[in-house]
Amino acid sequence: MKFVQPASIFYSSLFFLLIFQSCTTDKKIYTSNCNDDIAFKRVNLTQLADSIEKYDQQYVEVTGTYREAKEQSALFNDSLFVDHSNGRAIWINFSQDCPLYLKGTHTGLFEYNDGQFTQINNRRVTLRGRVDATDKGHLGSYRGSIDRVSFIKL
Repeated sequence: MKFVQPASIFYSSLFFLLIFQSCTTDKKIYTSNCNDDIAFKRVNLTQLADSIEKYDQQYVEVTGTYREAKEQSALFNDSLFVDHSNGRAIWINFSQDCPLYLKGTHTGLFEYNDGQFTQINNRRVTLRGRVDATDKGHLGSYRGSIDRVSFIKL
């Protein structure tokens, strides 16, 4: 019978603990009180894009990759097996009517903080807002839009 040294158990445990901690990331949640007391329906981005008229004027929670650029503010599907064109993406209208603040602070999503702005471009986000099937975003090239965004998790 072979005995395991207590030191090797300690170092093995420490190694696995470090590995698992490196896999976690700090999730930042920004909220607004503009949609308080509204129930949000969790919907898959593909389902939303396929049936946007069905969700028109409804409040949804959806996850995807947010991309911003000159004349672009949109949520794209992050699956490898779907169309990633603007026609399958949802335009995102952030509004001053729904200011987003880091939960538990007075730090706004679009404020200059710690020497930089909060980077959300090309990040996977979950957001909540109201669907507008008639607003097709910049040049009408998107599937629809989400406005009154009151929650975003980075």
